[in-house]
Amino acid sequence: MKLYTRSGDDGTTGLYGGGRVMKHHPRIEAYGTVDELNSWLGLGVAACNTDNPAEARLREILLQLQSRLFDLGADLATPVGAPTEARVQRIGDRHIEESERFIDEVDGANEAIRTFILPGGSELASRLHVARTVCRRAERLLVSLHGDEPIGGEPIRYLNRIGDLLFAMARRANAVRGVPDVPWQRDGGTA
Repeated sequence: MKLYTRSGDDGTTGLYGGGRVMKHHPRIEAYGTVDELNSWLGLGVAACNTDNPAEARLREILLQLQSRLFDLGADLATPVGAPTEARVQRIGDRHIEESERFIDEVDGANEAIRTFILPGGSELASRLHVARTVCRRAERLLVSLHGDEPIGGEPIRYLNRIGDLLFAMARRANAVRGVPDVPWQRDGGTA
C-alpha cells in the first residue's frame, strides 16, 4: 500500500466513519493540534535523561500521554453517531482520573508556587512548557468545535487536565535538574 492516496489533493480529508470535510474544518484543526501536541511530547521524551529515576518517570508518563492523545485523535476524527463509533475509544472519566493521579504524583514533589512562573528553565522544562501552550490551543479549538457540533466523551476536560499536568511536569523537570523556575518580574517602571 502506498503512503499517498491523492484523495486529499482537493483540500478535503476523510473522517473515520465516512464523509469528507475541508482540511480547515474545525474538527480537523482540533485533532491536527492534538497531533502537534503529541509531537511536542515526543520532543519531551527525547530530552529525558533515563539515568535519572525522576526523569525516567516523567518519560513514562509522557509516553502514556502520547498513546492517549493518539486515542483522542481517533476520537475526534470520528463524529458522534458515525457507523464506526463503536470501534473508537472515547476519552472519558477514567482518562481524566488517570491524569489527575499523574498531576498529584508529579506536583506532590514540587515546591509550593510563590509567584507566577515564566516558561523556561531547563531544556526539558522549556519543551514541556511549549507542549502546555499547544495543549491549551487544542483545548480552545475543542471548545469551539463543541459549540458547532457534538464531540464524544470528555476531551475538553481531559485536555484541561493535561495542560495542568504539563505545567507540573515542567516544574518538576527544572527541580530534578537543579534549575530554578523562572519567576515573573513585576514591571517597576513607569509608562
